[in-house]
Amino acid sequence: MADDQRTPPLPQSIIDVTAFVPDARTDPHPKLKALRDNCPVMRDEMAKTWFLTGYADIRETVNDRSFVRHPLNSEDGSLSRRLVDDDDPDARRTSILFLDDPDHARIRQPLAKAFYARINKMKPEIEAIIDDTIAAAPAEGAFDLMEAIAVPIPVLVIARILGVDESRLADFRQWSEDVILGLNPMRTEAETARLISGAEALDAYFTELMTARRADPRDDLISDMVQMLASGEADMSDDELRLNLQALLVGGNLTTTDLIGNGVWLFLTHPDQMAALRANPGLGGQAVEEVLRYEAPVSATSRILAEDRQVAGCPMKARQVVFCSLASANRDAATFDAPDAFDITVKRPSHVAFGGGPHICIGAPLARIEARRVYQKLFERYPDMRLAEQDLVWRALPFFRGLETLVVEA
Repeated sequence: MADDQRTPPLPQSIIDVTAFVPDARTDPHPKLKALRDNCPVMRDEMAKTWFLTGYADIRETVNDRSFVRHPLNSEDGSLSRRLVDDDDPDARRTSILFLDDPDHARIRQPLAKAFYARINKMKPEIEAIIDDTIAAAPAEGAFDLMEAIAVPIPVLVIARILGVDESRLADFRQWSEDVILGLNPMRTEAETARLISGAEALDAYFTELMTARRADPRDDLISDMVQMLASGEADMSDDELRLNLQALLVGGNLTTTDLIGNGVWLFLTHPDQMAALRANPGLGGQAVEEVLRYEAPVSATSRILAEDRQVAGCPMKARQVVFCSLASANRDAATFDAPDAFDITVKRPSHVAFGGGPHICIGAPLARIEARRVYQKLFERYPDMRLAEQDLVWRALPFFRGLETLVVEA
């Protein structure tokens, strides 16, 4: 469990606290605490990466606009550089996840404007999707909550927002699982092949859909965006739009699936907190923030130095990579009282689960809406829900935190 007070050996590499290592995949927090207490700024020469674990250092770093993000700007041999193939002519082709200014701002601003307007307009429909999915889950007995609820809700919601064909939800989920392998710096040749195949499938699909929406606009985000391109309100190419619509599809379902799954697991293992939420639904927003703080779906983010400078009190060189452990920052006792306690009744300082600065997660508002509604409606329908006997299996993708399955009993 995450509040285990073991003191493990001090990790020597960032790899030691990722899902590559079985004990860290199950529970990374003891190792992260050891680093935070004893070596909050670590240089990992094997990974050619700096690793920050303290809240104050991480918050300052993710909000600092002088850093860059594109992996080609990082030093050779670093974890970030391993994300791209230097010989690939499309290596610079990327979404807002890794774009740097001025291109990042040029694309993100109109995309965010249209995306947030669409979320606000569709909130009742989003809530209806969640309610219907929960209502369709088994009424009694044991079932996998990930398969029945946590996986289908986010992919259906983002599909409805974008305006993609809902008969192909299984394809979108698979393509998302394939494309997100692009964030694994240690991926195998087979995983790289999956990544390429998924990316090509998404490219072809969104090319076809953008053409269709130009000819026959509908009430969806893709139509909004192609119209913004036509009017000049959005200054981006078709390829840039295609890449970023794909990023919304991928980012809009995998991490929200984990936010739902992690939250349900936490409530079922902390029945006093589930009782508090049921007794006071007004705690719903605070409950989502506490889940995000305690077991965030994304456990780390990175920045790259554009010039020689000090970071977290240490001299660092241009092109060096700084990995920030969001999971560790959110358990820092210097910022959070009783950081290893899951408590939705306490108003805490702001977490960094969504990162920060210009690259703060664009999907954060949607994730919050979905998670809050799921927690509310799920425990209304299943007031006696409990965990089934099982060995939990956590996702093996590094820098992400989520369950493969979560068997519950209604």
